[in-house]
Amino acid sequence: MTRALQSAPPLPDGLLRIQQARHHDPFEVLGRHQDGDQALVRAWLPYATEVWLEEAGEPLQRLGDSGFFEWRGAAERVPERYRLRWIDDAGIEWTNWDPYCFPPQIGDFDLHLFGEGRHLHAHRFLGAHRVEVDGVRGVRFGVWAPNAERVSVVGDWNRWDGRCHPLRVRGGSGVWELFVPGLGDHEYYKFELRNRAHGSIHLKADPYARRYEVRPGTASMVTRPSEYAWSDEAWMQARRGGDWLHAPMSAYEVHLGSWQRDEAGQFLNYRALAHRLVDYVKPLGFTHIELLPVTEHPLDASWGYQSTGYFAPTSRFGDPDDFRYFVDHCHRNGIGVILDWVPAHFPRDDFALARFDGTPLYEHEDPRRGEHRDWGTYIYNYGRNEVRNFLLASAVFWLEDMHIDGLRVDAVASMLYLDYSRDPGDWIPNEFGGRENLEAIDFLRHLNEVTHTEQPGTLVIAEESTAWPQVTRPVDAGGLGFSMKWNMGWMHDTLVYMSKDPVHRKFHHKELTFGLLYAFTENFVLPFSHDEVVHGKGSMLDKMPGDAWQRFANLRLLYTYMYAYPGKKLLFMGNEFGQYAEWDFDRSLDWHLLDEFRHRGLQQLVRDLNHLHRNQPALHHHDFESAGFAWLDCDDADNSLLSFMRLAPDQILLATFNFTPVPRPGFRLGVPAPGSYRLLLNSDSEYYAGSNLHVDGVHQSEDVPWMGQPCSIVLDLPPLAGLFLVLED
Repeated sequence: MTRALQSAPPLPDGLLRIQQARHHDPFEVLGRHQDGDQALVRAWLPYATEVWLEEAGEPLQRLGDSGFFEWRGAAERVPERYRLRWIDDAGIEWTNWDPYCFPPQIGDFDLHLFGEGRHLHAHRFLGAHRVEVDGVRGVRFGVWAPNAERVSVVGDWNRWDGRCHPLRVRGGSGVWELFVPGLGDHEYYKFELRNRAHGSIHLKADPYARRYEVRPGTASMVTRPSEYAWSDEAWMQARRGGDWLHAPMSAYEVHLGSWQRDEAGQFLNYRALAHRLVDYVKPLGFTHIELLPVTEHPLDASWGYQSTGYFAPTSRFGDPDDFRYFVDHCHRNGIGVILDWVPAHFPRDDFALARFDGTPLYEHEDPRRGEHRDWGTYIYNYGRNEVRNFLLASAVFWLEDMHIDGLRVDAVASMLYLDYSRDPGDWIPNEFGGRENLEAIDFLRHLNEVTHTEQPGTLVIAEESTAWPQVTRPVDAGGLGFSMKWNMGWMHDTLVYMSKDPVHRKFHHKELTFGLLYAFTENFVLPFSHDEVVHGKGSMLDKMPGDAWQRFANLRLLYTYMYAYPGKKLLFMGNEFGQYAEWDFDRSLDWHLLDEFRHRGLQQLVRDLNHLHRNQPALHHHDFESAGFAWLDCDDADNSLLSFMRLAPDQILLATFNFTPVPRPGFRLGVPAPGSYRLLLNSDSEYYAGSNLHVDGVHQSEDVPWMGQPCSIVLDLPPLAGLFLVLED
C-alpha cells in the first residue's frame, strides 16, 4: 500500500501575484512584517537555493518549491534594516540588504508638484540615483507609469528577470519606486512594465537616465552624482547680469560627430572636441557654439533630432562629466554654448518613450494629434501635466546642471498648429474650432517664463518658420516669450536672390528689401544652418552662380551682407571656408580645402566679419530695434546696388553692396554727417582672395546732398562685393 503524494498548498493571492510578476506593491507581502507577537521576514529570491537572515544567523524556510523564503521569530532579533545571505543555483554566495525593508524614498510633496506639472527638478527624484539610506548605499529607482500593473527594474545583477525587483507604486501618482542596496556605478538597467489592461510586457530604457549605453545598445546606466568641479563662475555671473538683447552674438553651428574625427575616422571625446573647437572657433571670433542635439539618440542619421534621452549627453563622445568639461572649457575661453533641443516629437523605438506602459503615455492617444506623418514620430501630449513636467525638467537640467547658455527649440511651427503638414480631415480643431494647439502654446509660454526666471541670461530660441505673431514678445504682453527666433523668411529670400545670375538680379531686388518691413517685429537670428546644405540643396558655395571666381565672390558678398543686416548671426560648420560638398553626418569636414587660397580667404573674411561684429557697436547694439537701421538707397534695382546705415549710440557705420560683377567707379553715397569715413572692410580685398580693386582707405565727405542725406562721399565699388565704412570721431 502506497501513501498518496501531497501537493504543496496553493500560494496566497499576494504571493501568487509576486510570483507571476503582477503585484503593484510588493511591500505588502515582502520584507519585514509583524505577525502577532512575532516578526515575519519574507523574501522572494527565485534563483536561490538557501537563504539566511544575517542578523539572526538563522535560515529562512522555503515555501514549497516556490522562490519564497520565510523566517519567523522574536521581533527584537531582526532590526528594521537587515541583510539576507543566500546561495544561488550556480553555487555563488551573496549577501545584501533586503530592498523590501526600506521605507518610501520619494517625498509626497515631490509627487504633488509632479502631478501638477510644476516640478522643475523632477529628474532629481525620477530615474536612477546613487543615494544612502540609513547608512546603506544603493540606487533609488523611480519611474512614471500610471497604466502599469507592475514595474520592475532589471539588469545584470538580477539576470534581467522582471520577477526579481518589482517596484512599489506611490498611490494614485503613477510613480513607481524602489531602493536597491549595493548597486554601484555603471550598472546597466531598464524598466520592465506589465500593462494593467492587457498584460503586455514592455522593456524600456529610463526616460530620466543621466547616461545610456553606447549605441546600438539601448540600456540606461547608473551614474553617480557628478563630482565635476566647475571653473566658469565668472562666466555664469556675467550671464546672470548680462544684456543679451544688445550684445553681439555670432553662433557656429556644429554637429559633433562630423566636425572632426580622429585619424581612424572615429568619434572624438567631448574633452578633445572642447580643445579643438575652442582653438578653432575662438580666433575666428564666434561668440557661441550651437550644438546639434547631443541628447542621447539611437540613430546617427537622425543627427540627434530623434532623441530618446532628454537628460543625458550622448555616450558617443564620453560621459556626462566629459560633456561638463566641454561646456566649462568653452566658458573659460569666453564662448557660450547653445543646445538644439527637441520637445516637438520623439521616435517610435520600442525601447524608449513610445507606448511606454503599453498605452499612449507621453504621446497623444489620437493619431490625428499624436503622430507626425512626415517624420514617422510621435507628438508629445502637452495637455498632460506629467509630460509637460518631463520636458520642463529637461530644459532646466541643461541650463542649470550642464551650464548650457541657451536652447534652440526645434520645429516650433509643428507644435503651434494642429494641422501642421496634415491633409484636411486628418486633424482635430481645438475647443474653439481653430487650428492652434492651445496646450502646446501654454507649454511653450510656461517653459519660457520658467527658464527666464530661474536661469536669467539664458536664451530660448525658436526655430519657427511661419508668421505666428509675437514669438519673441513677453508672455504677459500676449507673446510666446522666446528670446529670439530664426529668421527663416530672410534666409529663404536672400538665398533665392543670391542663386540668380547677376544679370537677372534686378528683377528680384525686392527679395533683399522686403525683409526690412518686418525685421524689428521679432528678435531675429539670421541662420545659414545645417538644413540649407543637405538633402540635395547643395553646399553654400554650390548655391552661388557663375564661374569659380564669381561663386567665391558671391559667397563673400553674401556673408558680408548678413553681418551688416540687423539680427544675430549663425553659420553652420564648413560654411565658413566654402565646403564644396553637401554636409555628410557620417564623415569629417573637408579640412584639406584650407590648403587652397580661396578657401582660406573666405575663412579670413568670416574671421574679420566676426571681429567687426563684436567690436563695432553699430553692428550689434540695436539688432532688434529700428533705431539701429536706416536705408540710404534701397531702390537701385537696375544696378543691383544696396546701401544702408547701421547705428549705435555715438557710432555711424555705412554698408554698401554691389550684387553684380561690374565695378562701379565714382559711386556717390549719401552720408548723414560731415567728416571722414574710414574703410573697415572690403570683401573684394586680396586678403580674402578677391580681385583687390582699389578702394581708398578714407573718404572725406562733400557738401553734396544725396540719397536724402545732407552730405555724400564718392568711392569705387568693387564687383560682387560689400564695403563697411565708419564715421571717424
